[in-house]
Amino acid sequence: MTKSILLCGVGGQGTVKASRIIALSGMEAGLNARTAETIGMAQRGGSVVSHVRISDQPIFSPLIPKHTADVLIAFEPAEAVRCIDYVKDDGVIIVNKKAVTPVTASLSGSSYDGTEAIKYLQDNFSHVKVIDGDAICEKCGSDKVLNIALLAGAAASGELGITVDGLKDAIRKQLPQKTHEMNLKAVDIVTEG
Repeated sequence: MTKSILLCGVGGQGTVKASRIIALSGMEAGLNARTAETIGMAQRGGSVVSHVRISDQPIFSPLIPKHTADVLIAFEPAEAVRCIDYVKDDGVIIVNKKAVTPVTASLSGSSYDGTEAIKYLQDNFSHVKVIDGDAICEKCGSDKVLNIALLAGAAASGELGITVDGLKDAIRKQLPQKTHEMNLKAVDIVTEG
């Protein structure tokens, strides 16, 4: 079993932390894991892309070849479209509903709300789950649960390589104790709601 997971978003959304949770969870399950990040001006809202590969076989490269990712976890709709070439035809896409307006759109006065990007994903892929990250963050009392909410959507799909229970164990082991309750609540909202 080999799972290739691509995560994408903008700086500050928790993309890198989410990739590390997946990799460490895989290693704790006795699997091999490799990760690589591409971080472009992340502190200023630039693109962030993380490659995660977990397998019961040796992994020689952390980079995911195009058209082979089992799962795309997108923290932002336009970033999902930008990275869509990595997803295999029957891949699973988990995408946050909220758009982050790029600087170029702000400067030009053009509007961008992510709806066209999400529609494009839904029109071209059969396994797209849209997560209302803002609503989940509001229910949990913190915007810091976004990455866990998206991971919960991916775990629930069965394609992440870790189960929902495995994700909950990872939260307890890898995140500060003071954040456990809100992150576990985010998992429950996504998987039970």
